[in-house]
Amino acid sequence: MPTAQANGLTLAYRIDGDSTAPPLVLIMGLGSQLTTWPDEFIDALLERGLRVIRFDNRDIGQSSRLNTGPRVSMARETVKYLLGIPIRPPYTLEDMANDTVGLMDSLGLESAHIIGMSMGGMIGQLVTACHQHRVRSFTSIMSTTGRRGLRQARFGLRLNMVKPRPPSVERETSIQNSIRMWRRLGSPGYPAPETWLRQRIERDYDRCYYPLGISRHLLAVMAARDRTTLLKSIRVPTLIIHGRDDPLVPVDGGEDTAKWIPGAKLKVFDGMGHDLPMQLIPEIADLIAEHVRIAESSHEPSPATVN
Repeated sequence: MPTAQANGLTLAYRIDGDSTAPPLVLIMGLGSQLTTWPDEFIDALLERGLRVIRFDNRDIGQSSRLNTGPRVSMARETVKYLLGIPIRPPYTLEDMANDTVGLMDSLGLESAHIIGMSMGGMIGQLVTACHQHRVRSFTSIMSTTGRRGLRQARFGLRLNMVKPRPPSVERETSIQNSIRMWRRLGSPGYPAPETWLRQRIERDYDRCYYPLGISRHLLAVMAARDRTTLLKSIRVPTLIIHGRDDPLVPVDGGEDTAKWIPGAKLKVFDGMGHDLPMQLIPEIADLIAEHVRIAESSHEPSPATVN
């Protein structure tokens, strides 16, 4: 898999689609690799004439791992978070936003349509607000603003996310744990087929099992500031997609994101949880393709090309 130098790091990436098609940069969520984007979703975007650029965030997949610095106690940091005491993570969501822009620089991509899912949506908000000249449109999927007072993830999910993960674990044990977690996160109206879910999880485990990176991603999210003031400054076309039955990032987060971004369009899917169910992918891809088409019609083309 190709890699690029970005923001002082090495990021693994993949590009699919015609080089002349509108470019989409997809930012994945907490602890998830570029392969976590469902193949069916990528194929649907390609079929609609779009170019898809995916990458592994820092500390996950085949991108740079940040092993320097002291070990952090997730239990202690969680207590600090609950008490409103500032957390000092090894890196911030702002750093990860700069990774995204650095990747675009490395690929010679002057601007792109940004799509972020979950934590990737938070990163995408920062990319869009702080580098608006690099963003043609923004799509935020199952994400939130970081504003205090919004509904949080269900307690059992939050507890599971902060519990210590062993640096190594037997393959089948890890796969079974992941299947149980994805069942809790997934869409109650569109449960994923067992074989399909297991194959995805096996592929991701074999590509990379690195729980320390997941913990550091979580610290970056916990330390993040309220982004509502930044969101009010966004002027690029914005689409918000959320599931009404999301147990990890309740739908309030999507509604709040749409509230603060001027002109943002919100689409809420009944029965959808914290995943992209196959049954909804055609409609979601149609929404994104139309969103991109409208944004492209008002965007001045750039001479820059992607390598």
